Amino acid sequence: MALADSARGLPNGGGVSPAAGPGSGAAGSSAFPEIVELNVGGQVYVTRRGTVVSVRDSLLWRMFSQQQPGELPRDSKGRFFLDRDGFLFRYILDYLRDLQLVLPEHFPERSRLQREAEYFQLPELARRLAQGRGAAGGGTRPAALNRDGSLCADEPPALLGYLEAEPPEAGGAASAPSPTSSRSPSGGPLLTPSQSLDGGAGRRSGYITIGYRGSYTIGREAQADAKFRRVARITVCGKTALAKEVFGETLNESRDPDRPPERYTARYYLKFNFLEQAFDRLSEAGFRMAACSSTGTCAFAPEQGGPADDKIWTSYTEYVFCRD
Repeated sequence: MALADSARGLPNGGGVSPAAGPGSGAAGSSAFPEIVELNVGGQVYVTRRGTVVSVRDSLLWRMFSQQQPGELPRDSKGRFFLDRDGFLFRYILDYLRDLQLVLPEHFPERSRLQREAEYFQLPELARRLAQGRGAAGGGTRPAALNRDGSLCADEPPALLGYLEAEPPEAGGAASAPSPTSSRSPSGGPLLTPSQSLDGGAGRRSGYITIGYRGSYTIGREAQADAKFRRVARITVCGKTALAKEVFGETLNESRDPDRPPERYTARYYLKFNFLEQAFDRLSEAGFRMAACSSTGTCAFAPEQGGPADDKIWTSYTEYVFCRD
């Protein structure tokens, strides 16, 4: 039997007060376990029931106080399933624990987190996130970036690597932005929006490495019978700012969501699995292939119990692209 909410020391008493009236959750309190397991978009969370019902009239409050366990969807292991962004849910859960909003210093997903707060019907959290977006970029505009890649709240909205205009000379008109008027910490010039995807001068230089693992089967007739399997995942390694500039919304940042723009990462991967699509995006952004390498290993052969006359090979390939 679950412990009384008043004994848990959680926000708002950890749940629904008995004085809330008929149907306010008394039945759900005895039906749900004290510790609940949630599968949110493939990410597993384990928490107290009192935490998920800490905000009255929210979606989770209604699910775990107004419904019975058998009425909620579950995954194959019996965990309660929510088809939402599993990585952003950790901030939702943090808020439910103490009703405080604490985000990393470089947090690029504020608008998406606000959408999750609205879905879970947490109006106070959504309001705080909306206020934070307004302070960072003036209303709903994106926040500007300093030359060191940090977020700046008092500059006009800018795309990644926005060039600053040079100050006007005495007695003259303001000059147009120059490719050399602002430079990155590494000494390379920063980008204007018009220079980010074309061949103009003054673009940020750097390297991006594309990698993938694959497997294929070769039969007795060698290449004539080669059966290639689909690429499972394309990984992206390099500076965060460059990767986001090139791949935009097709970049999956879930494995490294809080990486600052000027830091490097090897944990990004693409939401599609066509190498040519990745190459097209790199080419449009002005990158060229500088090197590539590949390894192959026979992972499964007939003498190891595999299919007769077939050999299953695994490979790992990397392509290095650069932009001067």
